[in-house]
Amino acid sequence: MIRRRVTVLGSTGSVGSSTLDLMEQAEATGTGAFEVEALTGGANIAKLAEQARRWKPKLAVTADPKRLTDLRDALAGTGVAAAAGEDAIVEAATRPADWIMASIVGAAGLKSAWAAAETGAILALANKESLVCCGPALIERVRRAGGRLIPVDSEHSAIFQVFPAEAPEQVSKLVLTASGGPFRQTPRAQMTGITPEQAVAHPNWSMGAKISVDSATMANKGLEMIEAAYLFAMPAERIDVVVHPESIIHSLVEYVDGSTLAQMGPPDMRTPIACALAWPHRIAWPAPKLDLAALGRLTFEAPDLARFPALDLARQALQAGGAAPAVFNAANEVAAFAFLDRKLAFLNIAAVVAETLDRATKAGMVFGSGDACGAALSVDAQTRLMAGTIIAGLANAA
Repeated sequence: MIRRRVTVLGSTGSVGSSTLDLMEQAEATGTGAFEVEALTGGANIAKLAEQARRWKPKLAVTADPKRLTDLRDALAGTGVAAAAGEDAIVEAATRPADWIMASIVGAAGLKSAWAAAETGAILALANKESLVCCGPALIERVRRAGGRLIPVDSEHSAIFQVFPAEAPEQVSKLVLTASGGPFRQTPRAQMTGITPEQAVAHPNWSMGAKISVDSATMANKGLEMIEAAYLFAMPAERIDVVVHPESIIHSLVEYVDGSTLAQMGPPDMRTPIACALAWPHRIAWPAPKLDLAALGRLTFEAPDLARFPALDLARQALQAGGAAPAVFNAANEVAAFAFLDRKLAFLNIAAVVAETLDRATKAGMVFGSGDACGAALSVDAQTRLMAGTIIAGLANAA
């Protein structure tokens, strides 16, 4: 039986909710027993309160300070302490736990993931920005504390499951698979009028709006390439991306002897979450089963870099190193949300990222002094201002 004292950062999001669902199923089948230390969520007070009433954590935190009274009222009589704001989320991340899920989306999750890394717990990381912005320092922070970082992205979980951590020199290449998103076969000339509704309609995965936009631009695969480089100490030239529309093979590891190992499964985020939750064991849950005969065929193609320039921009940022990956991440986040707010055309998302990277390079933007988290957040803030200026200029020009 798997026994864990658990904290879930971002419990009301899709990954956090799936984590709690898996815990529920494990307890129901007698394969897991969980004590919840803390839960944190956003503005969905009703859902956070429902989760807190079920799991009885010592602390429940909303990111929105204005909703603290609402949360306290919803938890009255439960014995669960309520708190609000960024500092409270960071405090939740440092509470004693065996296993911490870091699934707060975007740069907002960086501080709490950084704090959790120093606890010595198993850190299940679903916040890609933490790795992209300060990956090497975060990984080292976890190692020094005696913890273990386990990736939750399906692609990195796939690599984690077949990567020979004890003999990395046996690996010649990592291959990340990409669905290609909803516009894989859309000619670039027809992409000018794409709407947010079209962009978030992912063909295989059920995800939040921002990550769905990243999938549509393939910026997500660029971010994942940067993550893979840090997680598995692999140079950019030994990381490839292949489009695999069925999303059955989640990534591959090529060995020096010519063998290639792949992790396969239906497109369901609960599988990599379950892998992280039970590591180094496996936990049974009613997972969808892979029926290769019913699938019939699996297809692959090279990504079209002309149609999806964000992928190449991410590789350039990775090769440049330093603050460039953090700049790529922040500029992409600002541009993606501007598109969702209908303030930026779809094709201009990558254009804004490219211009921001160029300006940041010319300005000599680098990480400042202090810890890696603070330095990354400083670059993030500067980049957001820069990207916002570029977007405003495009709007005025129109």
